[in-house]
Amino acid sequence: MGYGGVRVLVTGADGFIGSHLAEALSDRGATVTALCLYNSFDAHGWLDDIPADVHPTLTRVRGDVRDAAFIRRLMPGHDVVFHLAALIAIPHSYVAAQSYVETNVLGTLNILEAARECGVTRVVHTSTSEVYGTAITLPITESHPLQGQSPYSASKIGADMLAESFARSFGLQVAILRPFNTFGPRQSERAIIPTVIRQMLDPECPALKVGATDTVRDFTFVDDTVRAFMALGIGSGVEFGRPYNAGTGKAFAVADMIELVAEITGCTKPVRQEAERLRPDSSEVLALQADSSRLTGDVGWRPRVGFRDGLTRTIAWWRTRLGNGRVRREATFMT
Repeated sequence: MGYGGVRVLVTGADGFIGSHLAEALSDRGATVTALCLYNSFDAHGWLDDIPADVHPTLTRVRGDVRDAAFIRRLMPGHDVVFHLAALIAIPHSYVAAQSYVETNVLGTLNILEAARECGVTRVVHTSTSEVYGTAITLPITESHPLQGQSPYSASKIGADMLAESFARSFGLQVAILRPFNTFGPRQSERAIIPTVIRQMLDPECPALKVGATDTVRDFTFVDDTVRAFMALGIGSGVEFGRPYNAGTGKAFAVADMIELVAEITGCTKPVRQEAERLRPDSSEVLALQADSSRLTGDVGWRPRVGFRDGLTRTIAWWRTRLGNGRVRREATFMT
């Protein structure tokens, strides 16, 4: 993809998908400003795992999308903005809903306002399949009703509507990407696949502790999600202000995923369901499966990495990370 000489801002570049995207853009010749959330540890999240000399066109900057003045100072000089910065942990949104509105809604507004004022060519805004809630029809197209089944998903619906409104009201080139359940190296244990893999590989875990296993998800490997972002960033056939799903179109029950990971790892640990890992009944999203035909038709994107191959790559990364003693056991998750 032709990113040579393109000046790009990636918000949320310290996170799972954002760090992979920032790397890929730099690899393809873009000049990348990687915005990471400011912290007192002098850290840049997952970007600290990437040697600086490998990506000389990638500049790390710390700040906060909630700070409108900061974003306005940072924005000038960029051609394309990939907006991934967000609070995404669904469990925490039940207890700290305001923080999700401040980051996901107001933060998005700050990005859109600054992009419009500074003449940015295009903004790629990150949505989520969670905005659909439990599927009414499968596979899910972009015309599926939006259902705020958690404060997190409600905040992302609000952010999506802002993105749409800036395309309609101001003619800003805003592309909206709705990735389905992305997985791969660097993903936090707040998500189901990494917490399953870590527990299976960790000798200190005598059993696999999980939440709901009957939920169904469309799992997409991170490399494919990154290619979807990059296709929308420069694609000529993009329809602005309308969302694009990015998923494989294949759905797996969590129980089936657990069996596949066990097969690949050779793990025979017992599986135990824990009540504290379950979402509230009316908040649980039972099934997500993508229809990504709009994205395929407009920019030619298709997933390339099969589920088993993606799991194998992810398991290999976790083996290395556990071997290096770099794992911090995280809080319980909800699928």
